[in-house]
Amino acid sequence: MTPLPSSPAEELALLERELIWLDTRRVQLLRRRSWLKAALRAQSAGGWQPPQGAPGGWAHAPAAHPAPAVPSGSATGGPGAQHVLLILGGLLLAVAAIAFTLFSWGELGIAGRSVVLAGVTAGALGAPVLLLRRGLGATAESVGAVALLLTVLDAYALHAAVLPEADGAGYAAFASGVLAAGWAAYGVGVGRLRLPLPAAVVAGQFPLVLGAWAAGGSALVIGWALLVTAAGSVVVAARVPVLAVRATAWSGAGVTWAGGLLIGLGESVSASGPLDAAAPGVLLLGAAAVALRAVWRAPQEMAVTGGVVAGLAAVAGVGGVLRTEVPWSWAVVVYLVCGAALAPVARIAVVPRPVRGGVLGAAAGVTGVAVLAVLPSAAATLLGPAAVLTGLWAGAPDGTRELAAGAGAWPDALSVPVVLLVAAVLLGAVYASLVQEGREPAGWTGAGAGAVGLVSAAVPVLLVSADVAYAAALVVDLLLVAGLLAAAVAVRRVPAAAGGTALWCAVAVAAHAGLLALAVEPATYAVFGLLLVLFAASAARSEEAVARSLTLVLSVVCALVVASAAGASLELGAPRTAVLVLVVPAAVVVLGLWVRTPAVVVPLEAGAGFAALVALGLAVTDGAYLSLVLALCGVLAAATAVRPERRPGAGYLAAGLFATATWVRLVSAGVTHPEAYTLPVSVIACAVGLLRRRTDPEASSWTAYGPGLGVTLGPSLLALWSDPHWQRPLLLGAAALAVTVTGAVRRLQAPLLLGGGTLALVALHELAPHVAQVFDALPRWSVPALAGLLLLALGATYEQRLRDARRLREHLGRMR
Repeated sequence: MTPLPSSPAEELALLERELIWLDTRRVQLLRRRSWLKAALRAQSAGGWQPPQGAPGGWAHAPAAHPAPAVPSGSATGGPGAQHVLLILGGLLLAVAAIAFTLFSWGELGIAGRSVVLAGVTAGALGAPVLLLRRGLGATAESVGAVALLLTVLDAYALHAAVLPEADGAGYAAFASGVLAAGWAAYGVGVGRLRLPLPAAVVAGQFPLVLGAWAAGGSALVIGWALLVTAAGSVVVAARVPVLAVRATAWSGAGVTWAGGLLIGLGESVSASGPLDAAAPGVLLLGAAAVALRAVWRAPQEMAVTGGVVAGLAAVAGVGGVLRTEVPWSWAVVVYLVCGAALAPVARIAVVPRPVRGGVLGAAAGVTGVAVLAVLPSAAATLLGPAAVLTGLWAGAPDGTRELAAGAGAWPDALSVPVVLLVAAVLLGAVYASLVQEGREPAGWTGAGAGAVGLVSAAVPVLLVSADVAYAAALVVDLLLVAGLLAAAVAVRRVPAAAGGTALWCAVAVAAHAGLLALAVEPATYAVFGLLLVLFAASAARSEEAVARSLTLVLSVVCALVVASAAGASLELGAPRTAVLVLVVPAAVVVLGLWVRTPAVVVPLEAGAGFAALVALGLAVTDGAYLSLVLALCGVLAAATAVRPERRPGAGYLAAGLFATATWVRLVSAGVTHPEAYTLPVSVIACAVGLLRRRTDPEASSWTAYGPGLGVTLGPSLLALWSDPHWQRPLLLGAAALAVTVTGAVRRLQAPLLLGGGTLALVALHELAPHVAQVFDALPRWSVPALAGLLLLALGATYEQRLRDARRLREHLGRMR
């Protein structure tokens, strides 16, 4: 019989032994169950034999042995319970130490305090050594953490009781240095504890910074303290192989380096002279050096990031000194040049490739920021000549700046075009070097296109900023357009991205030149005439569909501007100028009849359509000229319909334009009768239907004649009910009778039904007054009586009427 336990510890040990025995017994029972299942399967298969390697019965089953007794003094919990106990013990010790320091420290004398401090600290620091010798690593870690905390409390107690007059910041700097050195020595001496060395790294982040603060150092001194601390952390992270120490050192280096960098940037930006900016510049260069040293042998991602921040810090340091000697508008140029000076780093083979890539990325970032900084001023300068639209042909100005004065579009200095040109040169040089090396990384594919775009923007901005003579500016713009178009069409020698950029930049520069040319009448003809020639020549030479289409459309637009200018020079007025503008789409139609290449004709027709719309807009104020323009547009559409591939669409367009021209002319003449508007359309539509029936006899009469007849019969019927005269009913009834007879003779369903229905409505309109008089004369009971007689007659002859309706339906169904 098991004796009753005498204490909770013995009872807990007994429960642990019972649980272990139950687990062992469960495993034994599961094994026996598997053996029995195998035996049953073998028996059902035909003859039972004990499975090979299996025990033959219960007698051979492995016996369950009770678990060995656990001594009452041993650990009864798993690792989780052990950790909980250790953590609780450490916390209790820490609380006791804090309580003792705060409440009981003052009751002891100096000697007593020293003895207590020395004894507790020595005991806490020595205990982990003994625990490690016994293999109690977790316990040693907990006690070691308490020991480190006690050293901090000792330092605080020493300042509070022994050195109360000492400066707080200075004492904290001294104490953090002593603690860092002591913890480092303790961690190296003990060896197997993981916490002291990372704690020493954390403590080492404070001595220099707190010391500089305690000494009343300036912001730069504190910045240098942060930077030196970061450098020390980098050395520790690079030389110490322990992972926890390296991670802590890298984290501390990042924080202190960032603090020093921010201080350097702030001082550099606020400096008012080169001497004031020199010290922050040196600090920023030191930050760049620390960053490079940190990532010199780092993994690729970290090395690239370090190269970027180092390059930016160097640019900020050097640029901060140089920008104090130039006006504010040139500060962007200074930083851009400093960023460009980073480019030669890519040629230094000693520098690791990821670091070189990061430095080049910093140069690219500085270039991008500089371009973005001047972009609003550049855009305003490019759009400045649009002010000339409010005063066309006002006269030749003295310089290009005068044209942009109305919009205030030029910058105060030449810094904007200089930034654009320097950035273009940098991108072009990078792209050229990559092509020369036979490689084109994905990140730099747009370098060539960017260089083209920046040059295209810089030249017009430079013309306005430098107030170049008006004629010279026009010549330079036209030469730039010619060069860009030549680059755009040279697809075999220019990459696709650069070629497409050159094309659109040519369009933008051409627009700038065109706006400038609108200030003087001769310049308008000269510039737009040359642009017409340039775009047409580019279209002829281009092998790319988009480039060819765009240049063809722009050629038509330039011709449209020349035609409109001719009308203005001849003082024809807007309606008469519209007729002159139609010369452009007429020339396009003739060219389309001659070329007949879809890739060429479609863009030309798009431009011709735009020109026709402009002509209609010019003539909209004069009904007679608007009618003439519509008729001429119909002639052009009919000429286009000569080509088989354009026949359906252009033919319908021509008919619509002719009809619209007729209507406009009638409206301008004051004609209000709807037949004047609808009869021409009906005649044309019926003629087309007749041709359709001759080529396709199976075509339905509704398709051939229905639209034409409905266009006239419907509006005339609507006008009939409000017309008090007798001429319209007579003429409409005669026409409806003729249409009905024609439909009956020709066995055409649409004319028969439309004509018959119209004739019936006309007859009803004419008989309506007489019927009304008859109904007024008859007594009230006669109407229901007549209706009843009619229903009786229909009922008596219902079968006959039904057969007549069927025959009528069949007869109509046989009609076309």
